[in-house]
Amino acid sequence: MSLGVAILIHLLLLVDRAYTKKGVKCGGILSAPSGNISSPNFPGLYPYNIDCAWLIVVAEGSSVLLTFHHFELEYHASCAYDYIKIYNGISEDEGNLLGIFCGDISPPQFTSSWNVMSIIFHSDRHVAHRGFSVGYRKGECQQVLSVVSGNFTSPNFPNIYPNNINCHWSITLEAGYRIKLYFPVMDLEGRNSLSDECDYDSVSVYDGDSQADALMGRWCGREQPPSIISKGNQLLVVLSTDRNEAHRGFSASYLGVVPVNVSCTRSEFTILIPQQSLPQLDRESIYLGNPTCTAQLTTTSYKILAQFVNCGTASQKHRNITMLVNKLYIDFSDGKQQNVQEYKVQCDALRKVASVSIISAEERRLEEQALQTDSDSSAYAVEPQAEPHDLSDIVFISICVLAVILMVIAIVWLVLL
Repeated sequence: MSLGVAILIHLLLLVDRAYTKKGVKCGGILSAPSGNISSPNFPGLYPYNIDCAWLIVVAEGSSVLLTFHHFELEYHASCAYDYIKIYNGISEDEGNLLGIFCGDISPPQFTSSWNVMSIIFHSDRHVAHRGFSVGYRKGECQQVLSVVSGNFTSPNFPNIYPNNINCHWSITLEAGYRIKLYFPVMDLEGRNSLSDECDYDSVSVYDGDSQADALMGRWCGREQPPSIISKGNQLLVVLSTDRNEAHRGFSASYLGVVPVNVSCTRSEFTILIPQQSLPQLDRESIYLGNPTCTAQLTTTSYKILAQFVNCGTASQKHRNITMLVNKLYIDFSDGKQQNVQEYKVQCDALRKVASVSIISAEERRLEEQALQTDSDSSAYAVEPQAEPHDLSDIVFISICVLAVILMVIAIVWLVLL
């Protein structure tokens, strides 16, 4: 079924649903570049037993940006009474459900991944409130990401992205954070064969919140970007496509790198993390090696002071330098989803030099691969060591033979005398 036919069928369903038994009209089709939607009678109480559906359709290649100005519905833990449902596309496709909301906590800002968004409003036969007011406008896949870690993809991924779009993902974290960005999948139109530049479709990353900030890289085709670390707490990712060829697009993941200060002596680690970077965490959520080595809370920071003999610190040798190594864990889990960041902390105790680096799942994979490569190299390196033993045996035998020959010559010489 084509997109046009699917939307037409959905429009007919909307017309059928945009009324109540009391004759209150609501819902409809919105195709203007911007507008406002509100519950019936807003800012008065909305009617009982009502079902409304709005379909927002903007220009192809654009997205829909949805912002709530007021939100006040009857509350239920699972929103079983009065609710709003928001869909990234046609509402009958449950796979595109962005969320269901009720109560008086306003939904977050939403951006569709294509040019269609649906809103469903339902009220039951009992309690009524003032309802909601929400504005929409045509956007170009503009999204702001502010949680500590997350994922985002090009529109329609893993299916083909639209032509002639300009999408922005702005990652903005708390002050003090840096952002580490990965692109597990990159599949865009390739480089211009004449200029060898990404002149057609491209992904660009800027070290800040605008394209006026420093460009950290631009990629296209199936080029695999390296992991990227911002200098501050903001990154901007821009996808630009032309009017012709299109591919699957990209998937991206990012991590907020907590500002961790690590120092060491010849016997212990000192780890400091500013409180302002992790205001939502208890000290028990920050620990070195194991949960028994939790952080202490000072007036300004989370602090861990750990002897090398405690908390599971291990000794590793690298290029004849002994390093004391451990892992720092910061647990952001919220009961619904597990989210534990890992940081590798290490100390050159002889020079009293410490370092820290975040470990992601991808980095763990690369680390394991590197260790396997080192192991294979070490095993391979053993084989040539057998060769000198063989040469020594040959030399020894040769010396023995030479000695026998010299002895025979000496005996013959004595006999002749």
